[in-house]
Amino acid sequence: MEDVILGFLGNNAVFLLLFVFLVVVVFAGIRIVPQSDKFVVERFGRLRSVLGPGINFIVPFLDRVAHKISILERQLPTNSQDAITSDNVLVQVESSVFYRIIEPEKTVYRIRDIDAAIATTVAGIVRSEIGTLELDEVQSNRAQLIQRIQGALERIVDDWGIEVTRAEILDVNLDEATRAAMLQQLNAERARRAQVTEAEGSKRAVELNADAQLYAAEQLAKARRIQADAEAYATGVVAAAIQENGIEAAQYQVALKQVEALTEVGKGAGKQTVLMPTSVLDAFGDAFKLLKGRA
Repeated sequence: MEDVILGFLGNNAVFLLLFVFLVVVVFAGIRIVPQSDKFVVERFGRLRSVLGPGINFIVPFLDRVAHKISILERQLPTNSQDAITSDNVLVQVESSVFYRIIEPEKTVYRIRDIDAAIATTVAGIVRSEIGTLELDEVQSNRAQLIQRIQGALERIVDDWGIEVTRAEILDVNLDEATRAAMLQQLNAERARRAQVTEAEGSKRAVELNADAQLYAAEQLAKARRIQADAEAYATGVVAAAIQENGIEAAQYQVALKQVEALTEVGKGAGKQTVLMPTSVLDAFGDAFKLLKGRA
């Protein structure tokens, strides 16, 4: 049995070796690329192709996978750099950048250390952009500043096959002297606003008081006008009565006024004695006579 097997192998050794060689060639020519990677293929040291995710075929023994590049989003370590604003304030800016490689052939053959290159570029852009702004603008327009930094960075790293997905300014720190000066300025601004608010309140109170006094004067003038109109009307009625009835109407009105005056005097509180001249008694008599005559 062994002789048969050895004879079979001896007679078909060439075919067996050829079969093994073909299997090796097939497996050597197949490359399975994960979804998160891209493979850079070289042929005799030169760029041949970039393999995407899935099953790919290369020429065995001629092509080789030289670089396996991850296309996942990456984050640079937080970078801190000093910058000077346009109003000569020294600030320390902490920034971070997120990026991903979209063209591995550019990244592999144009730049050696991509992380260091991006970090250096970001530091320069941050210093340049902050140098065009005052400190208050840096604090209040941080979103706009981030957009400007990201736009400038995208234009530079485009030649490296990089896509900047996000740029962040994590913090803007000041030295102690600048912080103390800003705190003093903030307190002064708060005091100024409080004084302005108090002054506006006092002004409003004066305006309201003046409006109230004006309204009271207007109402008093209206009351006096109505009273004057009433007195004028009463005077007109009396004048018409005198014109119609002669002197008797006048004597009646005079006597009536005297009676009303004495009545008011008699309303006083407590016990009192009222001395009246005889002319007053005569006035009562005249009034009664006139009333009797009119009746």
